[in-house]
Amino acid sequence: MSGELIAFMALALIAIMGGVLMLNLTKVMHMMLALVFTFLSIAGLYIMLSAEFVGVVQVLIYSGAIAIIMVFGIMLTNHDDETDTKGKWRGFLVFLGVLAFGGVMYFAVNRVDFAANGVAEAALHEQNTKQIGELLYTKYIIPFEVTSVLLLVALVGAIILAKKDDEGEGRSDE
Repeated sequence: MSGELIAFMALALIAIMGGVLMLNLTKVMHMMLALVFTFLSIAGLYIMLSAEFVGVVQVLIYSGAIAIIMVFGIMLTNHDDETDTKGKWRGFLVFLGVLAFGGVMYFAVNRVDFAANGVAEAALHEQNTKQIGELLYTKYIIPFEVTSVLLLVALVGAIILAKKDDEGEGRSDE
């Protein structure tokens, strides 16, 4: 067995285990940790596919920013620690669901004939970050700028809404 196959199997196993643990754990912080393991293993799979830019973005945005925002949301909200009352069949049903999904995906991927689609093997893995940057700032500059303006408007709107909530709470004390 090659080192690449072992790395793929380890990352795939971590991703699957993280997803299953996220569904079966009862404490929210443990679920978040399982989600972070899933995100990191998927980033590793992207890097193995020579998509370094997507892998780094996966780590920065999902494993970093989104997970931290969710942790802050969990910490700032009031939630009760209730026990699971769904019964002992839940774990078995989750296992059957994961097994069925894995089987369907295995047979679906094995039936695809990539050579018959007439796709020429392109050198996409060579300098893919440079290619993404050149396309982003030449061909897709207008959607990039519109997205940045939309995000700026959303940020200003969120600040205005948060400020209105603070002003409303201050006036109720009078």
